[in-house]
Amino acid sequence: EVQLQASGGGLVQAGGSLRLSCATSGFSFDDSAIAWFRQVPGKEREGISCISESGGAPWYEDSVRGRFFISSDNDKNTVYLQMNSLKPEDTAVYYCAAASFLNDNYVYTERYYNFWGQGTLVTVSS
Repeated sequence: EVQLQASGGGLVQAGGSLRLSCATSGFSFDDSAIAWFRQVPGKEREGISCISESGGAPWYEDSVRGRFFISSDNDKNTVYLQMNSLKPEDTAVYYCAAASFLNDNYVYTERYYNFWGQGTLVTVSS
């Protein structure tokens, strides 16, 4: 059974940091692509970062580039999202998602990802 467990969300003041974790199991982590999406109520879910476990540079959406950093621990089959210099507009439910491999054309395409975690809420106060 494939499982993705997102955790690490919480309440933080603007300018603060949080680290999200996405613990995975049940699929070939070493070849996969793991992405982070976020969703604000009433808005569409947006992709913000992606990493391919087979190599290559990570992907960042413009609004988070330079503040958020994605990494992975292949021994733990876990992907992390270090979020620094948080802003109130970063407030959202954050989801991790997995695909069998990274296709550059679909990095932030929701339907490309086969498996999803349950989401973790990040609230940034001003």
